[in-house]
Amino acid sequence: MKEELPNGVKLHHTPNLDELEKGPWPSFVTGLKRLASDSHDGAAMARDVLGTLETSYVTKKGYWKGGTVGVIGYGGGIIPRFNELKDDKGDYKFPAAGEFHTLRIQPPAGMHYTSTLLRDMCDMFTDNGGSGLIAFHGQSGDIMLQGATEETTQTIFNTFNDYGFDLGGAGPAVRTGMSCVGASRCEMSNVNEQAVLRTLVNAFLDDMHRPALPYKLKFKVSGCANDCMNSVQRADFATIGTWRDDIKINQDLWKAMVEDKGMDYVVDNITSRCPTSAMKVNADNSLTIDNKNCVKCMHCLNVTSPLTHKYIAKGDVEPILATGDDKGVMIIMGGKRTLKIGDLFGSVVVPFMKMDTADDYEKIEELAGEVVDFFAENALEHERTGEMIERIGVVNFLEGIGLNVDPNMINSTRTSSYVRMDDWDEEAVKWFENKKEANA
Repeated sequence: MKEELPNGVKLHHTPNLDELEKGPWPSFVTGLKRLASDSHDGAAMARDVLGTLETSYVTKKGYWKGGTVGVIGYGGGIIPRFNELKDDKGDYKFPAAGEFHTLRIQPPAGMHYTSTLLRDMCDMFTDNGGSGLIAFHGQSGDIMLQGATEETTQTIFNTFNDYGFDLGGAGPAVRTGMSCVGASRCEMSNVNEQAVLRTLVNAFLDDMHRPALPYKLKFKVSGCANDCMNSVQRADFATIGTWRDDIKINQDLWKAMVEDKGMDYVVDNITSRCPTSAMKVNADNSLTIDNKNCVKCMHCLNVTSPLTHKYIAKGDVEPILATGDDKGVMIIMGGKRTLKIGDLFGSVVVPFMKMDTADDYEKIEELAGEVVDFFAENALEHERTGEMIERIGVVNFLEGIGLNVDPNMINSTRTSSYVRMDDWDEEAVKWFENKKEANA
């Protein structure tokens, strides 16, 4: 049974999917129906996808299987999907959706797009036989062009490649990297996030497009510990902007805030929520921060943002609290979602690294290369970096990637150091020698 629209297009009867349009929130079903009702070349595919989904909702089964689909010169970046829903003769029940492959398009660093660009990309997809269904991947940033046939995949890729875009990562490979918008519009930025990401992506582009790893490996870059990229939880190699000198305090603006908000508000929402109790309001309402105990969690900077308080003069963007001037990055490795051994947060392996000069960027690229090579040689099939570290031990991992053990390497803030200090004096000598050598 099909529903005929005024333009003569017939849609499959989808009573179960229709229920998803009745809630208070926008529904993907509405979007699919709009694509299915259109006249572009891929509209028939969208119609048969609706039919396939309706069948799945009735039978409680999925009908998509993988396979092998690619473009010339690439081994990854395309997610193949073939429809297993067939009739007694072995023919596709919904032939227009017999193939429904996805192309992952690598985003620009910081995910900067213009509305004109996005419209052009949508048009290019449908003009070349795509279904028109597009999604933004939440954890990789890829633009997901969903709904291409094996025949049209190459054409779609060629068009986007000519436009300046490349495929992202898929399969057992270096995956598409992400950076936050960072310094382009965020006052919390401590590093040129986009430059760091492009350095890493450009260095390992071949590992992204030609899968040759035991499993996936992700790079992510966040400009501060707010970690808008969810790097610590989701990236094998997370780069987090930080600083190592003192937080800057504008005492006049701080006192104005105390007077405006009241001491109860300041204590309840700011100072008492410092995880290391490093903040103290003095008798004259000035602020003292014990910077040696500050863990750069960002809470106090977030709640005193210059964009959120009425007592800051219009046009004055000077913050009450600001990051220090000695900025760089920390590198955290091993984050992942549930696979073999559950969720893992990343662990600090480089407490601080400057990111000012070309040599600094070369240094992080070299470290990333050591990590990729070690992972390729030592990880088990379908094993993430964090799982490999858990299996072989962090000391072996650090030795394998050429890093010296440092007491600032932690996996649980302020509680769990990698280094046993049974022989503290001996270990302290080693650490100061390493530090002196690094600063030479």
